[in-house]
Amino acid sequence: MENENYIWQDREIRFDVGPSEFEMRKSETKIDIIDSIEDTKGNNGEKGQLTVTNLRLIWCCSKNLKINLSIGYNCIISITIHTANSRIRGPTQALYVLTKFNSSRFEFIFTNLVKGSPRHFTTVQAVHRAYETSKLYRDLKLRGAIIRDKELLLLPQEDIVTKTSGVWNLSSDQGNLGTFYISNVRVVWYANLAENFNVSIPYLQIKSVRIRDSKFGPAFVIETTHQSGAYVLGFRVDPPERLQEIYKEVASLHKVYSTNPIFGVEYKTEEPAVPLSEITEPQHQDDVEIVDEEATDAFAAYYADGGMKNADRRPVFEPCMERRGGKKEFFYGYMSLLVSRRRFRWSRKILSESAEDWASAPSITIPWKLTLPRYIFSTRS
Repeated sequence: MENENYIWQDREIRFDVGPSEFEMRKSETKIDIIDSIEDTKGNNGEKGQLTVTNLRLIWCCSKNLKINLSIGYNCIISITIHTANSRIRGPTQALYVLTKFNSSRFEFIFTNLVKGSPRHFTTVQAVHRAYETSKLYRDLKLRGAIIRDKELLLLPQEDIVTKTSGVWNLSSDQGNLGTFYISNVRVVWYANLAENFNVSIPYLQIKSVRIRDSKFGPAFVIETTHQSGAYVLGFRVDPPERLQEIYKEVASLHKVYSTNPIFGVEYKTEEPAVPLSEITEPQHQDDVEIVDEEATDAFAAYYADGGMKNADRRPVFEPCMERRGGKKEFFYGYMSLLVSRRRFRWSRKILSESAEDWASAPSITIPWKLTLPRYIFSTRS
């Protein structure tokens, strides 16, 4: 059985790929799409879109879709943040991605043209970290820390299908007796006498499985891909009937995995902020009209005398001294102020020495904006 579903998306770097290679392969999901990203290294001054998936980074020029990049996470050596000189934004912080593919090193610089946005920093670094910490889903592992107390340490999305004891590993001349695990993600074998002598083979790296003869008799043979080292691993299982069962089980699970692979990159997206236009309620004009029986004055709330604009103020008497025939006589007077919207009207009245008789004086009308001081009046008899 040959594996025809070669997965290149996370293993290669490709430039100016066709539209078909932009499409998401099976189990590849888009985690984030970031607009206004500039490829400062190769296309300085060109605005584009950066797509972050669980396998790679895809950058595409907004003006010309034929100008694009596909960067697999397995090719990334390091991700750092440094200052770059953008033609659109000038000197600014940018994302530096150092990669290696086919013995060549490439450097990519991505600048976010949205001022003050760290979105492409946090998203790319977080997804790449999740990819790096889940390599057992995708890479063959020899002598790894995968067994503890004679039991397989399961991965987050892994389930054990079968566990078979008494399986011989034919990698050496005499063979090693151990235990064989089959899960939904990989096959694992470890030696009973030494737990650290083990091998973990994900279905993603299995090229073919078959049964063939060996000097130990019929053996179950797993051939791995070139990317994982092109290993040929043989296992002997007794009785022969059990060998056929293991072969059919692994072949079936490998076929299912090829249809719907599990890459192991787990992520959790935060709920996006709701646009303001969706949560803004339109303003409605009430149909009810409130009619006041009494007329209101817009200036009433601002009067210093508590709104008593149509009433005379309480008179305040002050003694006035004036000489009359060589004597000093005291009089009491007050000012009455009538306030209207456009003018002040005031009148003068005098109180006699006995404060019994009132004497009226002429009234004067002055503009209402004029500030009136307090007056003291006196008369001669």
